[in-house]
Amino acid sequence: MSDLNELFLAASAAAKSLPERPDNDTLLSLYALYKQGSEGDISGDRPGLFDFVAGAKYDAWAKLKGTDQEQAKQQYVDLINRLQG
Repeated sequence: MSDLNELFLAASAAAKSLPERPDNDTLLSLYALYKQGSEGDISGDRPGLFDFVAGAKYDAWAKLKGTDQEQAKQQYVDLINRLQG
């Protein structure tokens, strides 16, 4: 396993024990970067209009479409490190 993959896995574990709960925009960024880093580009249809949370998650991930998975992993790790202080 590459160093970046190990850092990504460690960051995803650390995300569960951050000193403070991030604001909603940061949470959406974390979600989108994690999904892009682990799965790549989004696929499928956007959730229904009245499923606001799922729609916001979908939109955040869709904004990263075309971003290299390794780049998304690094951005996720960097964001977790900033949030840890």
